[in-house]
Amino acid sequence: MRQLTALDAQFLSVESATTAAHVAGVAVFDPSASPSGGLTREALLTLLRERLHLAAPLRMRLADVPFGLDRPYWIDDPDVDLCAHVRETTLPAPGGERELAAYVADVHARRLDRTRPLWEAHLIHGLAGGRVALYIKVHHCAIDGVTGSEILTALLDPSPQPRLVEAPASPRPAPSRPPGLLAMLAGAVTRTLVQPVEALCSLARAAADLDTIPVMSALPDARLVARAARALAGDSRRLPETPPLAAPRTPFNGPISGARAVAFGSVPLAEVRKVARAFGMGPNDVVMTLCASALRRWLLAHDALPDRPLVAAVPVALRTTGSSPGPADGRVGNRISAMITPLATDVARPGERLMAVRSALAAAKRRFAVSHRSWLDDVCALVPNAFAALATPLVFRLAGVAGAGVNLIVSNVPGSRLPLYLCGARMLSYHPLSVVTDATGGISVTCASYDDRLDFGVVVCPTRVPDVWSVTGHLREAMDELVALLDEAPPHGDHERESPGEREQMAGREEKVPA
Repeated sequence: MRQLTALDAQFLSVESATTAAHVAGVAVFDPSASPSGGLTREALLTLLRERLHLAAPLRMRLADVPFGLDRPYWIDDPDVDLCAHVRETTLPAPGGERELAAYVADVHARRLDRTRPLWEAHLIHGLAGGRVALYIKVHHCAIDGVTGSEILTALLDPSPQPRLVEAPASPRPAPSRPPGLLAMLAGAVTRTLVQPVEALCSLARAAADLDTIPVMSALPDARLVARAARALAGDSRRLPETPPLAAPRTPFNGPISGARAVAFGSVPLAEVRKVARAFGMGPNDVVMTLCASALRRWLLAHDALPDRPLVAAVPVALRTTGSSPGPADGRVGNRISAMITPLATDVARPGERLMAVRSALAAAKRRFAVSHRSWLDDVCALVPNAFAALATPLVFRLAGVAGAGVNLIVSNVPGSRLPLYLCGARMLSYHPLSVVTDATGGISVTCASYDDRLDFGVVVCPTRVPDVWSVTGHLREAMDELVALLDEAPPHGDHERESPGEREQMAGREEKVPA
């Protein structure tokens, strides 16, 4: 049992009638390879019972402090009622991507029940060709991208024959109990006393990177204030400067509704690597360029392209798989930050746009590598929990009305390069889905590499983006556009693979995320 961090609690506080703060993924399976010839709810429940001890976030529930005076606690509940979390449905004919996306969008818009562990799974039948889909969502307060990937690893197998998973070495623990009322209130009083000091420390750290924080970086003399804050802290280094990060106003930005729309798309991973190798860059640069090009096309089609580049938040993990105890050892919650980078949507020529995105992302990485990476936690720690639940939705709403801090969130989740299986059914694709809010834009673009594909999941508020499928169509057009440039590219044969540093700093090592 442990208490949520300020960042974890913020993911709870941000939820409102129009915002749900879970991350999710849609996996499509071919059950013909399964020994049973199908993928059933009963088989999925059996698998979860056998492997629940490997995925702590799936068995943790919240224990709230009375009156919201302090952050909630996590309680391990090994007696999870899995039947209440795993649901089953059949799509209407013809069972294509549009029908799947419509069902997923409806479920993705609903907030999770906080009286149970914060996750939900939907087994979806009726897809064309006998395929089956699995949609899983987990609250962002419980997982980041690394823990989400580890949960997937626990559930999936490298072959159609499910691997044997050893039962826990120790006897099954009894469900943990929440701390008593007096203990909770005592902790709340103690935190209230020390919170001003913690807030001052957080403010000092955040001020040192004021020129890289959304909204704050657009304030007059933000760079000067950041330098002064670093000097007062004894840090005399001249840090790499980032490009201007003032996000333009676009149709993506503004107050959102509670409805969601979802679309899926894919491009061959071989094409992404081929472009990266030809232009001497990492695959992540190509992925960000695909997003920039697709958004530029959408804005042009709606006569809404600003003369300044869009600004994206790119989540980054502060831990890596294997660097600390995993979900099986009770790890739950987030250790993430974010890089803020322009997307060069104002650059007309595809080749120049590719290079501009690469340059901007490289500058963001250089600055991120030497700055305080805890600014996201520090900003969250400034607000006492007693006020966060009321203040956060209002602040996010006002941010949507007044102006964009960022235009959208773009995440990339590294995945397996080999086929994976669930209960013997081969996974054909995996489309991650993320969060949209008033403050971060009514669209989020998330992608995952898997096998020989790069699978995209786009989530939008339909009042801001009424034609979500055009975005995934533009992603395919953007890939074709880059492939057409290959004849013009100089030879760079040494850049076919991601460098270790590139992998570490890529967006989806966040969320994300099944994040």
